[in-house]
Amino acid sequence: MLSIPMHQEPNPTAILLLSCRDRRGLVSRISHFIYERGGNIIDLDEHVDAGEGMFFIRVSWSTDRLTIPVSALEDAFRPLGTEFEASWNIRFTGRPTRFAIFVSRYDHCLQELLWRYSMGEFSAEIPLVISNHPDLEPLAAHYGIPFHQFRVTADTRADVEAEQQALLDANDIDAIVLARYMQVLSPSFARRWHGRAINIHHSFLPAFVGGNPYRQAYERGVKIIGATCHYVTEELDQGPIIEQDIMRVTHRDTLQGLIRRGRDLERMVLARAVRLHAEHRILLNGRKTIVFD
Repeated sequence: MLSIPMHQEPNPTAILLLSCRDRRGLVSRISHFIYERGGNIIDLDEHVDAGEGMFFIRVSWSTDRLTIPVSALEDAFRPLGTEFEASWNIRFTGRPTRFAIFVSRYDHCLQELLWRYSMGEFSAEIPLVISNHPDLEPLAAHYGIPFHQFRVTADTRADVEAEQQALLDANDIDAIVLARYMQVLSPSFARRWHGRAINIHHSFLPAFVGGNPYRQAYERGVKIIGATCHYVTEELDQGPIIEQDIMRVTHRDTLQGLIRRGRDLERMVLARAVRLHAEHRILLNGRKTIVFD
């Protein structure tokens, strides 16, 4: 069993994610709020969607000289958020994001996430792995992560999701990662985890659907393969995109070569998306995302 690094900070960094209708003076008002309470801005990134008239900001600041308790920051900011009619939240680096990983039988994405986690690359904790098959229990055990298997059928799906949700609640899970989990989440489950459920798949959609997309792509002689990571919605594989990548291929590549390259892309793209979510760098903008990296 490996020892997983723990993240502890005596003076956590505060991170504000906010979106609202654009207006003059937003950055100034937010910066002044931080200054008035003894905060020192470490990083600030903002974006205005001119077409939609929407403003987005991610700002982080040190809390070691705050004039109010860290626990009081949200209540202190609430009047400003209400005035802006904003969607907002304040996170702290001292409280790592808690992920549950859902998998089936493919191990490449789980292996990548657990390896990076063991190296301390994620500002996160992974308290459990959930699967509909027993195959990857030894891999989870190697990293000291509890493994929970749920046998899923069409008749048991609703009951299984209720059991899974109870387990997620008991472990105080913030977000879930579908690391090649070959089950479709129910609409109610997807709604409950809106903006907090991350999925990875190949980027051939919608052209090559079904269970053998790489063979279809190979037979069509594609010149590019890729991977897409997105938030889960009720509409299958149509959620807001977090991260993507591509790789050029040629007629010399075999079917197995395409599959191998595709899995490499899936590993990297999913790991980047998990890091971005863990570091609170993503804002939803309807069917799109604003990613401050």
